Amino acid sequence: MAELIQRFGKAQSFYDGYTRKGIEIETTHYCPGCGHGTIQKLIGEAIDDLGIQDRTIFLSPVGCAVFAYYYYDTGNIQCSHGRAPAVGTGVKRTVKDAVVISYQGDGDLAGIGMTEIIHAANRGEPITVFFINNAIYGMTGGQMAPTTPLGQITQTTPFGRDVARDGRPIGMVELMNALVPPVYIERCSVATSQGIIKTRKAIRKALQAQIDGIGFSFVEILSPCPTNWGMSPVKARSWMEKEMTHHFPLGLVRDTISSSTGKATSIPYPYLDDAQLVELLTGSAAVPLLKDDIPQVTHKVKIAGFGGQGVLSAGELLATCGMTEALHVSWLPSYGPEMRGGSANVSVILSDQEIGSPLVDHPEVLLAFNGPSLDLFEPKMVSGATIVVNSSIIQRQVERTDVNVYYIPATDIAKNEGLLSAANVVMVTAYLLISNALPLETLVRCIPLVLRKKSFLDTNIAIVNKTEAYVKAHPMEKQ
Repeated sequence: MAELIQRFGKAQSFYDGYTRKGIEIETTHYCPGCGHGTIQKLIGEAIDDLGIQDRTIFLSPVGCAVFAYYYYDTGNIQCSHGRAPAVGTGVKRTVKDAVVISYQGDGDLAGIGMTEIIHAANRGEPITVFFINNAIYGMTGGQMAPTTPLGQITQTTPFGRDVARDGRPIGMVELMNALVPPVYIERCSVATSQGIIKTRKAIRKALQAQIDGIGFSFVEILSPCPTNWGMSPVKARSWMEKEMTHHFPLGLVRDTISSSTGKATSIPYPYLDDAQLVELLTGSAAVPLLKDDIPQVTHKVKIAGFGGQGVLSAGELLATCGMTEALHVSWLPSYGPEMRGGSANVSVILSDQEIGSPLVDHPEVLLAFNGPSLDLFEPKMVSGATIVVNSSIIQRQVERTDVNVYYIPATDIAKNEGLLSAANVVMVTAYLLISNALPLETLVRCIPLVLRKKSFLDTNIAIVNKTEAYVKAHPMEKQ
């Protein structure tokens, strides 16, 4: 009996209960007759049998499988729509031993994420992609997908897909086969018991290829969507056998895993450790200059102004300073489509601890370049925060009394030195002097790495010195 439970029960790599709804934890969110449950069970069993649960990182972008992280007791990353192959590339290149599974639907992979999947495959990224083709946008209500067969009725093709208007359905395994690097490509189906058995084998083979470090694998799995097809689960599987396989022939398309040497050739790429990454990005080895009296704590900084003031460059400069000091850093920009002249801000985190999220919703530090930025972020600052105000442009005083406020005429200082665009250097310099977050010599060392116009290098350094002199000559008191 125990063997039967192990064989036909829930895979060990699944959680015991599905707590998404809080109730009915034995019930998944999938519709009756949906193929996702069958496919994910096959993947879970393969993870168990291959002994890779602790190494697996499951990527689930937007789509019906969006809640995979509630089911799989593995590493999980929720990806933006279509971007799983790009995320998988980053994971695989930084976590050497990870087994990366990109699990994507047809709208996600063949529509919104076409660029990502093509380029990841063309680079030969050693990840495993399971492409679930149910010929329709399932989660969003049944619109036509890139794989919708000709004549199929959907919410956006009420009279059926028409070749003249909509083009033909895209065959993804055929596109993959046009690329050189993929080592394993197969199209399977879960319409029948025989098809499920073949799908089981394909899943394991694709995962084994990644475990062996061979290359990029792509398994397309035809799957039913009875709800959006307007069919019963039984009829949906019959329709798959008669119609879907006509447009998407089943079978092995490529298998170069086995060769005379036992392994296929995949595109190599370098693995870089933290020190190598710093040297690559900065042009020099990370040599910490932190002094004993400079605290290594987390600084959550928001730099804000309008496009053209060098807001994003200020953030990059501050992040580069932290990186060369061997700190953990993040840099997250935000700007409108108009960019120059529009609002812009950047979140920077400096920390001696790993950074879990680059978001800075409640800043500890604000470098306010203009009035609207101060208006926007002043209410969001944590109590005890530091606000550096560009008093050349911002005329009003900070209203809060529970924050430390420093006023510096950044634009005037930069203008007096003949480089109006260097107000960002003034603001960063002032912040470092006020906070003692990083040594000023680190800023001087990083300016040529970020502000790369050599003709302005001496002027930028002079502005740092002028700012230092101004801060010493004008002690800035808490408001």
